[in-house]
Amino acid sequence: MNLLERIHQHFATSQQVQQDTLQYLGGNIELAARRIAACLLADGKLLCCGNGGSAAEAQHLSSEMLNRFERERPGLPAIALTCDTSTLTSIANDYAYEDVFAKQVSALGHAGDVLVLYTTSGNSRSILKAATAAHQRDMTVVALSGNEGGTLATLLRESDIEIRVPSQSTARVQEVHLIITHCLCDLVDQQLFGE
Repeated sequence: MNLLERIHQHFATSQQVQQDTLQYLGGNIELAARRIAACLLADGKLLCCGNGGSAAEAQHLSSEMLNRFERERPGLPAIALTCDTSTLTSIANDYAYEDVFAKQVSALGHAGDVLVLYTTSGNSRSILKAATAAHQRDMTVVALSGNEGGTLATLLRESDIEIRVPSQSTARVQEVHLIITHCLCDLVDQQLFGE
């Protein structure tokens, strides 16, 4: 086994998925950034969630919005629904894990807010229920997914935005989700604060 060759293969595959995503989904990324900026300009907020590595991605987006991305600017309202362990564990214990995000969306979400979902498979029950809860609150869903989009793709409304990374590899999908997250942060800053 040649480890250096495997390293080269990881980089080459990642670069190809990035290029494919840019080619096919650049417009969707732009649309998501415009929708998020419009939400924030209307005094709305972002709610973000995911499981496992996708939870880390959701927290990353929230932290970049609340603190700053690459420039000094006022904080922007964003909440990662993955961080409050007391809330997560009480909901999982009293109801079911699949409700951990939906109950928070129902309590915190308002019409005009945006729910940003991170999922590599699109099949996690907790993510599906969060999308349904967002729709019940008249929120827009921005779904960063991968693979074939899973069941989530069938739940999305015409007003939602799907950014489905064209890869079957969880690692490649999560890598591109990070780039997309950084694009969203930059594009929102450009729209709200200019150059």
